[in-house]
Amino acid sequence: MNKNSFTFKLDEQQQQAISDLLKNRNYIPAQVPHTRVAVSIPDCRINLYNSGKLLVQGKAAKEWIEFTLEPEILKEAAFGCDEIDDPEAFQPHMGIDESGKGDFFGPLVIASAYVDENLVEKLRAIGVRDSKKITSDNVSLAMARDIKKILGDRCAMVTIGPRSYNRMYAKIKNVNKMLAWGHARAIENLLEKVPECPRALSDKFGPTHQIERALMDKGKKIKLDQRTKAESDPAVAAASVLARAGFLYALKAMGKEHGFEVPKGASEKVRREAEKLVAYKGPGILLDTAKCHFQTTDKVLAEVGYTRKDLPSPF
Repeated sequence: MNKNSFTFKLDEQQQQAISDLLKNRNYIPAQVPHTRVAVSIPDCRINLYNSGKLLVQGKAAKEWIEFTLEPEILKEAAFGCDEIDDPEAFQPHMGIDESGKGDFFGPLVIASAYVDENLVEKLRAIGVRDSKKITSDNVSLAMARDIKKILGDRCAMVTIGPRSYNRMYAKIKNVNKMLAWGHARAIENLLEKVPECPRALSDKFGPTHQIERALMDKGKKIKLDQRTKAESDPAVAAASVLARAGFLYALKAMGKEHGFEVPKGASEKVRREAEKLVAYKGPGILLDTAKCHFQTTDKVLAEVGYTRKDLPSPF
């Protein structure tokens, strides 16, 4: 398998930084069509295309990425350069991951992605890695678009919006059981498209039987694996990026609908935005924008002069 060719999608700031770096060091300029900068060093060719894609090729590609690109431009380790020691990672299977679980605002999004050996190589070539290692929202969104181009219809997504999330939690009162339901739906939805998929892998967040019990007829025939740090698997990494992109798009839509820039996470900034929203639109707005079982809800309501008793029923 070719492990000497890697592609990265860079945002505008990263493109400018890499352009400056390649022009100011001992790189040999080259003429390559459609590139912003093209250079070479011994055993390594580096092309930055006008589209924002960076192509690094050659025997010394990994070394250059590890010691130059990652610390100076990406500011993070790149999944595409990691060796995959698990032979099952190249076998046909799907990965499942979620985004939004720890965010007060927005939905819970669960995505599934199918891979085989050919697809793994293509995903590695564009540097697909766990979305938690990607600090730029723009990079996450661009990578998700590239993943969809590679996978085509071999991916699926389940989005549990705040209103539905709050209804489910009122009934189930257990986030892991809700996650299990979402993972099971993501598996079932992808099996509709890739019925021959033999195995599903997800990060371990609770007992495996929780997902197994939530699976329907098609899903009960698949081998289900859970393990810690499953995001190192290319299918799970792809699913994590797709889920994150789905979550980010949902936040943008929510902000447009309710007239504010929706912050991520559950920080002090999130609380302040929630307080302003409740003060303007009343406590019921949280049912349509936030995960109301978070303790953040109590703090927000108290700050604006309300209690949980003032929250309408989610049903």
